[in-house]
Amino acid sequence: MNELMSGNEAIARGAYEYGVCFASGYPGTPSTEIMEEFSKYDGVYAEWSPNEKVALEVSIGAALAGAKAMAVMKHVGVNVAADPLFTVSYTGTNGALVIITADDPSLHSSQNEQDNRNYAKFAKIPMLEPADSQEAKDYIKIAFDISEKFDTPVFLRMTTRVSHSKSIVRLEEPVGAEDTTEIRYDTAKYVMVPFNARVRRVEVEKRTQRLREFVETFPENRMEINDTDVGIITAGMPYNYSKDVFPEYSYLKLGMVHPLPVKLIKEFASKVKKMYVVEELDPFIEEHIKVLGLDVTGKEVFPYTNEFDPEVVKAAITGKKARPVDLPSLNIPPRPPNLCPGCPHRGLFYVLGKLEAFVTGDIGCYTLSFMKPLEGLDSCICMGASIGMAHGMSKALKDKGKGKIVGVIGDSTFVHSGITPLLNMAYNKSDAVIVICDNRTTAMTGMQEHPATGFTLQGEETKSLDINTLASTLGIDSVRVIDPYDIKSTRAVMKEELSRDGSSVVISKRACVLLRRHQADEMKPLRVDPEKCTGCKLCLGLGCPPISWKRFEDMPGSDIKKKTKKQEGVAVIDTSLCTGCTLCQQLCKAGAIEEV
Repeated sequence: MNELMSGNEAIARGAYEYGVCFASGYPGTPSTEIMEEFSKYDGVYAEWSPNEKVALEVSIGAALAGAKAMAVMKHVGVNVAADPLFTVSYTGTNGALVIITADDPSLHSSQNEQDNRNYAKFAKIPMLEPADSQEAKDYIKIAFDISEKFDTPVFLRMTTRVSHSKSIVRLEEPVGAEDTTEIRYDTAKYVMVPFNARVRRVEVEKRTQRLREFVETFPENRMEINDTDVGIITAGMPYNYSKDVFPEYSYLKLGMVHPLPVKLIKEFASKVKKMYVVEELDPFIEEHIKVLGLDVTGKEVFPYTNEFDPEVVKAAITGKKARPVDLPSLNIPPRPPNLCPGCPHRGLFYVLGKLEAFVTGDIGCYTLSFMKPLEGLDSCICMGASIGMAHGMSKALKDKGKGKIVGVIGDSTFVHSGITPLLNMAYNKSDAVIVICDNRTTAMTGMQEHPATGFTLQGEETKSLDINTLASTLGIDSVRVIDPYDIKSTRAVMKEELSRDGSSVVISKRACVLLRRHQADEMKPLRVDPEKCTGCKLCLGLGCPPISWKRFEDMPGSDIKKKTKKQEGVAVIDTSLCTGCTLCQQLCKAGAIEEV
């Protein structure tokens, strides 16, 4: 039976068909759906871990217990998990372990554009890279097979385009999960003190040599010999782009991108006159080929940044830029990303934007508040950095920064990597104020659970972290809770906390407007009474999507009598979008905003 599947769905299906019954991960685009889909299959265990390091350690534990285990994360998550990653390469696995890294060329939803093929080389771990959904399903099985055969963790590298695009997948019956779990005591293999690690380091090199021999006959590395004037070496989605524009060329399509097949590459080079490497981001394959002394063209013509498409490949190889498509002349206003109507973060960042404070931000929906008109956030580096940065700034500035440093972090990100730096703040006597935006979910990646929501990935009720109690237990001097829908109270609390000495945490607690689990009362949408609107535009400063400005001349047939020289128009609220959060109503001094 065939089914249309995304690459992420196909990985989940392939793991299930292979008998994998254990997976852990942390949500992050473009990898999130793998865990969500896998968790739906019968007889499997799947969990959202607090962060990627924990997720990998959990899967390592399961693998050492004999299970087939899968750890899932986006590319920057591997940075978080790097510590156990490099050492599990030494210990190997008792069962099998596959680590999925979902890279994000073009930074569709990420703070950087790193190429995680480098991790495979650095950690001496084999890596597979599928080009479509069918290969994603096949390769996850192959990855587990390699892991078991060579006693090694294996990387499966996805990219955004493979993860999210859909293609036909051939479904097969699952083999059924075989119980292979057992405890095996082997301290020489699993206890990585220097004496043991030195021995295991040699074993890693022996394993790498066996993998180099294996990859030469690996069937997913294949030559397609056609026109021998030009040969293209490629892997993953760029293979599809290349075939789309140059179907007549010869190809060496690589399914395993580390280690690379030296003999196969040399054989392919001997069959073609001109050779290109088509790969996104780093010249990973290209550099390897050039070390072999082969003549190949890569980044001299291909860009280093962003994902490719067929036109990019065509322009690079032919040297001719694509002819621009003639589009109708339309005056379309820009539509930058925005917080949702009724988002609880809006009230908080409206207040922060009015304070004379430097706001260190973090990874979450609230990062969008750096833009106009809110302008309530001044930095964003990585998950959890806001707290450490706020502390560091306050210490470096000393009295000059007193009452001027605020760190902002979401509830899921706080659990991910904010607890330790908050402890550091208390321990080292910080004067910064930290705001934890507790919207009861991991909103940015699609409403995933985390340890403070009270539910597991598979929907079971569980213990819920009390952030208020935790902050107090860590030693924070002042812990306050605010409702970000109350602008006056939010402003007052922030001013009070910025004026006091010592460490401070403000918990901005209001559930995501899209998370109906916590919406006890339906709020009524609001409208603007045009007769009362004075045209002050204060409500526009919220940047709320339902609110817009309409000039009098664009309102034919209007019976509005109040048309002074100073007032050019009125504010308008689209009631079909308004959630009734009342933020604009609180700002309106004329009392022009009312319930529908």
